Amino acid sequence: MSDTLDSLARRLKTLEDERDIAHLIASYGPLVDSGDADAVAALWAPEGSYDTGDWRMSSREDVHAMVHSEQHQDLIARGCCHFFGPPAVTVDGDHAVAVCQSMLLVRRREAHGFQLARAGVHLIRLARADGAGRGWQIVSRTARQLDGSGAAAELVAAALAGGTR
Repeated sequence: MSDTLDSLARRLKTLEDERDIAHLIASYGPLVDSGDADAVAALWAPEGSYDTGDWRMSSREDVHAMVHSEQHQDLIARGCCHFFGPPAVTVDGDHAVAVCQSMLLVRRREAHGFQLARAGVHLIRLARADGAGRGWQIVSRTARQLDGSGAAAELVAAALAGGTR
C-alpha cells in the first residue's frame, strides 16, 4: 500500500508541476502585452536567457529592459496580443523543458481587427526556484519563427528528445 501511495504522490506532484509551468508560460502574453516589466522579468531566473532569434537577453534585467524598449512599447501602443498555445511539458525532478507555439497579433492600422505579425516555436528550459513553494523559473527560452527555414523544427526536436537540462 505504501508503494501505491508513494507512486500516487509522485504522479500528483508531476501533474502539479506541469500545471504550474503551463500557467507560467500562459502568463507571459498578458503580462508583456500590459507592459508589466517587473512581472515579466520575474518569470526568469536571475541569469536566465531569452533568445528571440534577433534579440538575445542574458538576464532578468535584460528581459525587464526589453519590455521597456521603444520597440516593445510601440507594439503595446499599437495594440498587440502575444498568444501561446498549450505547452508540451516534460518534468524531471527540479528541471523541466517545454515546447509550445506562439502567435503575435498586431492591430491593423488601416482597418479594424488584427493581423498575424509572427508565428513561432519556443523551447523553454525551467528549474525549480530556490526555496520551498517558490515555483518555477525560466532558465532559457529560445524562439524561432515558423518561416520554413527548419530552425523551428530543430527546436521541436530538441524539446521532444527528452532532455530537461
